[in-house]
Amino acid sequence: MRHTSLLTRRHVLLGGVAAGLAGLSFRALARKGATSSLMGLDAPAEVLEDQWGVLHVRAASVPDAFFANGYLIARDRLWQLDFEYRRALGRLAEVYGPDCVPSDTASRLFLFRGDAQAEFAALPPTVQACARAYVAGINAYLARINTGEEKLPEEFDIFSYHPLEWDVLDLVRIRAEATGNTKAEIRRAQLAAQDALDYDALIQPLRPAHTLRVPDGLDVHAVTEQDLGLFGVLQDGPSLAGLHPVLSPSEGDHRRANEGSNAWVIAPTRTATGRPILANDPHLSFGSPGPRHVIHLTAPGLDVIGGGAPGMPGVMQGHNAHFAFGRTNFHIDQEDLFILRTHPDHPDRYFHNGRWVEMEHEEISIAVRGGPAQNVTLRYAAQGPVVSADAARNRAVAVSATWLYPGANGMLANIGINLASDWDSFRKALKLHTSPTNFTYADTAGNIGWQAAGGLPERRNGYDGLLPAPGDGRYDWKGLQPLDALPNSFNPAHGWFGTSNELNLPADYPYKERCVSYEWKDPYRYKRVAEVLQASPHATVADSVALQHDTLSHLALSVVQLLPEVPASVQAEAALLRRWDGRVEATSAAAALYEVWWIRLNTLFYQALVPEKLRALLTQPLNASVLLALLQKPEAQRDALLVKAFQQAVEELRDRLGPVAAAWQWGSLHTVQLRHPLHGVKAVAEAFLPIGGETARSGGDPYTVMARWYNPDVSETALAQGHNPYAVTGGASYLMVCDVGAWDNSLFLNFPGQSALPDSGHYADVLQLWLKGAMQPLPFSAKAVQAAARHHAVLYPKGKTL
Repeated sequence: MRHTSLLTRRHVLLGGVAAGLAGLSFRALARKGATSSLMGLDAPAEVLEDQWGVLHVRAASVPDAFFANGYLIARDRLWQLDFEYRRALGRLAEVYGPDCVPSDTASRLFLFRGDAQAEFAALPPTVQACARAYVAGINAYLARINTGEEKLPEEFDIFSYHPLEWDVLDLVRIRAEATGNTKAEIRRAQLAAQDALDYDALIQPLRPAHTLRVPDGLDVHAVTEQDLGLFGVLQDGPSLAGLHPVLSPSEGDHRRANEGSNAWVIAPTRTATGRPILANDPHLSFGSPGPRHVIHLTAPGLDVIGGGAPGMPGVMQGHNAHFAFGRTNFHIDQEDLFILRTHPDHPDRYFHNGRWVEMEHEEISIAVRGGPAQNVTLRYAAQGPVVSADAARNRAVAVSATWLYPGANGMLANIGINLASDWDSFRKALKLHTSPTNFTYADTAGNIGWQAAGGLPERRNGYDGLLPAPGDGRYDWKGLQPLDALPNSFNPAHGWFGTSNELNLPADYPYKERCVSYEWKDPYRYKRVAEVLQASPHATVADSVALQHDTLSHLALSVVQLLPEVPASVQAEAALLRRWDGRVEATSAAAALYEVWWIRLNTLFYQALVPEKLRALLTQPLNASVLLALLQKPEAQRDALLVKAFQQAVEELRDRLGPVAAAWQWGSLHTVQLRHPLHGVKAVAEAFLPIGGETARSGGDPYTVMARWYNPDVSETALAQGHNPYAVTGGASYLMVCDVGAWDNSLFLNFPGQSALPDSGHYADVLQLWLKGAMQPLPFSAKAVQAAARHHAVLYPKGKTL
């Protein structure tokens, strides 16, 4: 078997298990022997691997640590790394064929068009050096593949291609991180065209309360889904027809509606040890491989550990020797659509600031596997990339995005964060961070803090970004606002801070002037976190672990209280639900009944409230807070729908799980199964077996702190495609709780495992631990790392093998 561990790799030096490592110095280890050398590394770097495949790097310099970061992520996640690199650069079609041409076009349209070399040169010298080293590490691993010293992962052999060599300037060019509300802008304009704009609040209530208005000069009757054009392609991702089964039609909207996270920090005055605690569990779509890779980078001036994203240097969530840091999605509306009026005789001219202006053009060629290259013209207006055009209607659409601005080099933001040493240097590093993020912070001096970060546009003339705007110049952005325009808190008086993607702008924040966002997640997760933290004057690490896996749903309890009298045929099931404690556990029969009932309720109320003519626009379920408010209004129709939905739920569960309600279990429906993204290809499916399945049963739902979402699409189209509306589709795959200052007490999980290689031993080794919520130690001190080590290696620079 190949890829069993660092132990099997010919470029490394064997040390042995932990007991054999004690007392050996770096030089003694180095003299044990070596193989070939690595271009780009300046001095030997030691690598210790623990039982979960977490890699602990000991390097002689900070750049060398980042070299090892790149080299080791390529070792563990090469196909994932290369696929995302190709996707971002618009080079998938040359491997996967013509279906990927639209996504390649979209990706190239949204690459940074400025002077990438100048952008890179403007970064701090240490950031530049670390970025170069990271890319050199990836390329050093690719070089070993070229010489036959390493083997390509199976995907490359199956599709007969080779990974791309990396260019450090691509970490400046790659910008696209579409997170905004442009689809909602289109939807609202179309609703306004039918004088039905108020219906939008059924699926997306505005927070803070805000009145939607159509920007002056916008012809809402002309707006169509086609206006989104290539930006919609960018948001939906590449088409890989035939390479994976067809997804539910609502999958993209479902994913965007649920991605988020929980994070909290607790001050020393509220913990049992007198040390701060920081907890974080990012909620992302589940997949194999997972979205995070855990690494520990140590060098003079650097000592950081935590979860990182393949292709992005450094650690995204974790801690260094001075402070712990976590993140959740903050909500900034970072993208706007601008409708351009084009010239009847010259479609590439548009009216802007009182005159006709020629669009900028760029001619590109997209290589296509199995066919000729396709030549494409990319167009750009004053506002940004032109994503669609209709010459017959004298119309085009451009997109403004914060992440396309000069200086928005978010791919390299982790480096400065990892090297920071206190609150001030941490906040300084966040100025480079472009995606909308709540950063939580806790340091060894006992301080805790929160800083919202990300590119914040400065709009004109009262434009709120909630509908498209005319592109005649009146509504063009002025630029980006500084980090200080976003809220923060340092050592809050109540001794803790939590964030779960809810509206968390302070009461005195000038949100109308700064126009951050009006679209936030429902507050149910946050309210439960706040309830627990406020009631915990002596919090422990174990308490935070328990809270991360908390399944109590106050939403569910509120809904159950509204169940009226039901027919005799379902009274036993109603009694079961009324006795329920509101915990959405995998083994709970009542939880299964509630979840199915909730979906049926949403469907019936949607049908009752949304006119037939609007359903093609309002494709998402009713917002949970909106539905609960409707359920709490005493009306005869409400009770009838409550009972009807309950009867439907009981009938469905009897059909799915059998006639005995006491034997039902939520986890029997709410199962977890991860497949390779290309598992529609037989050879891929055979090489990369599914992780989980019917026996991998989970609790939780989208509104519990242990957020385990499912896509409740019960449409005939989705069900005909084999869609399971209750299967777990996302949640927290990486979890950590940091005991700040006593770092070796910190705990983590990284699901499904560190490696994307099935025979690595770390492909799915975390599955059972994750299902049980059994967090594992995250060793940090040299002594703890040495004691936990299972394998040892040394990476050598070119020409310096011993």
